[in-house]
Amino acid sequence: MTPDEFRKHAHELVEWMAHYLENVENYPVKSQSKPGEILKKLPERPPLKAQPFEDLVKDLDEIIMPGITHWQSPNFFAYFPANSSPPSILAEMIISTIGAQCMNWETSPAAAELEEKMMVWLRDMIGLPGYFEGVIQDSASAGTLAAILTAREKVTGFRINETGAASAGNLRVYCSEQAHSSVEKGVKISGIGKSNLVKIPVRKDFSMDPVLLEKAIEKDIESGYLPCCVIATIGTTGTTAVDPLKAIGSVCAKNKIWLHVDAAMAGTALILPEFRWMIEGKEHVDSFLFNPHKWMFTNFDCTAFFIKDANLLIKTFEILPEYLKTRTRGKVNDYRDWGIPLGRRFRALKLWSVIRSFGMEGLQDRIRQHIRFAAELKDMILQEKDFEVLAPVVINVVCFRYAPEGTDEMTRNSLNEILNHRLNDSGKIYLSHTVLDGKYTLRMVTGQTNVTLEHVKKAWELIKGTARALRD
Repeated sequence: MTPDEFRKHAHELVEWMAHYLENVENYPVKSQSKPGEILKKLPERPPLKAQPFEDLVKDLDEIIMPGITHWQSPNFFAYFPANSSPPSILAEMIISTIGAQCMNWETSPAAAELEEKMMVWLRDMIGLPGYFEGVIQDSASAGTLAAILTAREKVTGFRINETGAASAGNLRVYCSEQAHSSVEKGVKISGIGKSNLVKIPVRKDFSMDPVLLEKAIEKDIESGYLPCCVIATIGTTGTTAVDPLKAIGSVCAKNKIWLHVDAAMAGTALILPEFRWMIEGKEHVDSFLFNPHKWMFTNFDCTAFFIKDANLLIKTFEILPEYLKTRTRGKVNDYRDWGIPLGRRFRALKLWSVIRSFGMEGLQDRIRQHIRFAAELKDMILQEKDFEVLAPVVINVVCFRYAPEGTDEMTRNSLNEILNHRLNDSGKIYLSHTVLDGKYTLRMVTGQTNVTLEHVKKAWELIKGTARALRD
């Protein structure tokens, strides 16, 4: 492709992108494709001859787009936000054009130093203490794994990295029953083992019970186990419950256990002063993460990972083959030593673009709106006798179900599962579910970048009508 051809197609794609953003809510939110349908439309063999770019765009529209679920639709209320925004998209275009490999300071000094500054901005924006240092990880799963590995090495005197897991004793990791599945995956990958992950029961609000945590730790110590790490969650995946950080932190401090905090989605709410109560006890935290790529309007992937003692993180991951040695070693941050991958993208640029384009006040206004929409949705649900709210509404997630009078639990579970599929298959909205105390629970997330109260109200009317039609 020549520069002139590139310029022509790039302009055409910008028009395509703008048209998509303007019309995204007109698409079926959840793809209507059947399993294997896209696969059958794709050629069995790659082309021998070069094909015009116009053909690719045609196939994008005709083959690929029908198989896309539209996370950027304001009618997307499922799972969690995976938000984008025009400033982030434009930054991604620059990142892709530059194509820098940002593993070391030397490989792109501006990328390393912009990342360092963006981590300071984010740290201060969410109210973490000034001694925390930050790095951008690709996902919360990778960040949690990095925390578990660092905790593992600290508690064993870095023996596992040197001689393997056999010399370390029986390590234990603790989280709540509502913690994200990435915790279990991290424990498995780390070599600590799934059987050594202790899931602590939750209280009525679905947050970790710190009394039961302390009892579990005491019992394990008496039984010869070595407590390694506690993972607290600010905003659990199912209900956005907030684990009591201060009480958990006191238990960790007493027993000298690493405390990692997973605030993947809810951490963005910490830019609001009125939500800083969620990190009371932050002085006990060893590592902390949240995802700007969820609720801070920054394209995936971009996880902000903070650590109290960066030297422990670096000692866990650093390796220095001859081909990576530089004259600036020790004078700068070589972020390849701050996590698992060697290769790193220039993710800081899109954070810079988003924060500057929205401004702190703009970000705060949008987040407050989303939280208000969830509160208003909760009030709408409570006004209906045949619906019920099943968990406290903390930020932007409402957990509820259809519960018509005279139906038993089995019938209600069946009705809500059918309701969920009917709504999603309609293409008009997209919800996800969880199970709380044995109850099939619908989750509605009011955190998509461009969602309005009108979208929420329209979705609620659709939910009510579809639910009641199941009983007709």
